[in-house]
Parts: sequence; structure tokens; C-alpha cells
Amino acid sequence: MGKQRIVIVGGGFGGVKAALELCENPHFEVTLISSHDNFRYYPTLFRTATGGRRMISSIPLSEIFQGKRIEIIQEHADYLDRKKSSVKTESGRVIQYDSLLLAIGVKTNYFNISGLEEFSFGLRTTAEAEELKRHLHDQLVKERRPDLNYVVVGGGPTGVELAGALPAYLRRICEKHDLKPGSLHIDLIEAAPRLLPRMPKDISRQVARHLRRLGIKLYLKTAVEAQTADALMIHGRPIRSHTVVWTAGILNNPFFTRNEFQLAKNGKVRIDQFLQAEPNIYVIGDNADTPYSGMAQTALYDAKYVVQNLIRLSVNKNPRPYNAKRPVYVTPVGSNWAAVLWGGVRIYGRLGWTLRRLADLVAYHDFQPWQIATSRWMAEDEEEDNCKHCGDDMANSIFQKTK
Repeated sequence: MGKQRIVIVGGGFGGVKAALELCENPHFEVTLISSHDNFRYYPTLFRTATGGRRMISSIPLSEIFQGKRIEIIQEHADYLDRKKSSVKTESGRVIQYDSLLLAIGVKTNYFNISGLEEFSFGLRTTAEAEELKRHLHDQLVKERRPDLNYVVVGGGPTGVELAGALPAYLRRICEKHDLKPGSLHIDLIEAAPRLLPRMPKDISRQVARHLRRLGIKLYLKTAVEAQTADALMIHGRPIRSHTVVWTAGILNNPFFTRNEFQLAKNGKVRIDQFLQAEPNIYVIGDNADTPYSGMAQTALYDAKYVVQNLIRLSVNKNPRPYNAKRPVYVTPVGSNWAAVLWGGVRIYGRLGWTLRRLADLVAYHDFQPWQIATSRWMAEDEEEDNCKHCGDDMANSIFQKTK
């Protein structure tokens, strides 16, 4: 029996983890199709955007798979031919598969709000994080004063993490350039009645309380109506700002609609008890309609599960059904503080922050050997700015200072 051809579409947590595990097995011939040449470590994008190093949120795929038996194709997957068991890329290349694993990730949803896509900043890619960092720095230096308001839209983990990190970063830029920060006006807007709507109410309250201590103004039960180059409209009135960061909405990848997959009401792909959307087509992570979809831990768990079943099938064993695993929720909020939900246990403060840092180390090791993973993890405490004034003390981290 020849090697089974496994094609993986998506270079995120699930896709890269599945590829790493499968390419070591002699039963498989593995191809990874990714539209990017790097793996994005989403949990640290907020840190990169607020003065952290690019390397903590971006790892080249060539580095992860160095010396591995795998073919990497940097293209967008476009169409699926079920009859011929093949995937066609945007350039017209056709890749045959015996089993297909889809872990493509999601897209930003602007909900058709006027001006939002044109004028807001995003935080879903390393490039967007770098763009936001440049804007924050350049606006302060050019205007010689803070923006009238810094507005983060979306009270989920990304919005909370970014809002919590902004005050210290903005003050650091001001300090380096001998500017007087005065009063920083940072707003966090959430359409739901509370922050972190997927979390228990007591955690939402603790996070909201800590954000207010950091000087963040919260707008709850508030929908964005429109955005212009100079303002964000809420409740029929403007918040004057040139710095609006949109973190509030996502859509499933259009690949699934284009290729006529069955979707649940939430837009995610319906799957069976083996994470199959159809025979030999597996959907995992953010794309799948599972209880904890949307979490990096879930994508990793799904990848390992599918890999184990593919190995079982390769030696004529029956696959095991999927049992969703509840992730550990860790949300950092500013320097040396995080909220943790671990089963029924709540942890807040510096201990929560320490657990988050350890979780990052373990996560880096999911993709690289301990020595390299540790080096990348230690870089989380370093600064990186394209400015001689701000770059003089890269080893000094604002995340190591307490207010």
C-alpha cells in the first residue's frame, strides 16, 4: 500500500500542528497549502502592536518545517473538486488528496458599517499589528500630543488585551520623545451588556474593574453606527479619533460558502462525530461548528485528534469519536495582570499573568524545539520600534514594570 496523500489547507494553529505531526509518519505524504509564509501566534499580536517584537507573533513556516518531509505551497486554496479529490489554487494548480484537512481560519466581519473597513485598524495579522504600532508612534511624534481618543471596538479577548496594554505603551512613547502625555482617553466599546460575553459574569466584572483602574472608559450595550476619517459614530454622536481598532467581528472563511459546504446558523461548518464535513474531508478549529471553536487550544486539540484518527485508519483501526475539550481561558489585562478560568477555578492578578506566560512557552514548544521556543518566549519581554529614541532600550519591557 502506497503512502496516503494528506493535504492540509491553512497555516494557523490547527493546520501547522497537524502537518508537524503527520509529516513524521512514514505512512503519509503531506502537503500544506497556506496563503502566508509565516505562522501567526495570535495571543501575542496585541503585544507586537504595543511595542513588542515581531518575532513573538510571527514564525516563518520554513523555520518550523526545516528538515521535515513536507511540501509547502504558498497560495490561496480556491476550489474543491470532490469527484476528483483535488484542491485547486488561485493560480490554477491542482493538488490531489486522499484525505483533506481544512483549517483555514476566519475573516474580519465589518457588518456593513459605513467607513469601518476603510478607516479602522485591525489586529488579525502581524502586518496589521505593525501598522497599528507605527500609527500610534507616528501620530504622537507628529502631533506632539496624544490622539483625542484611542478607541478599541470589541470587548472580547483581543479588544480587552489591546485596551489594557495601550496606556503603558503610549506613556513609554511620550517618555522617549519628551512629550507630556496628559490625560490619555482610551475607550473600549462592546455591543453586548458586558465584556467577554462568552465568560462567566464574575470574570467579566473583574476584568471591567481592572480596565477602569487603568483609566479605560467602557461603553457597554453600544453599537457602532459609522466611521469617518476623524470620528466614530455611536448613539448618534461622534467620538473624535484617528485611532479606531476594530476587533469585534469575524466571518467564516468564504472558501466554505464558495464550495457549498453545509453550514450551521453561526456560519461554521457542520461536522460529524469524527470532525468530517464529508467523507475524508475534515474541518477543524475556527471553521468547525464545535462547542469551543474559536480558541487556539481547540484548534491544537482538533489537529491532534484528527491526526490520531488518520494514523488509526492507516493501520486498519476504527476511528475514535470526538469529545470536545474545554479550554483554559486566560486574558491578560495590562501589565502583570490576567484573568484565568480553569474549569471552575478563577485566578486573577500576577499569578494569572504568570500562568499566561507559561502557557505561551508551552504553545511555542508545540511548533519548535525547546531551545528555540524558549528564546522566542523570552523575547516577549523585549521592545521593538523603528525609532532610534524608542529602540535604545529594547531589553527593558513595559510589561516588567508595575504602575
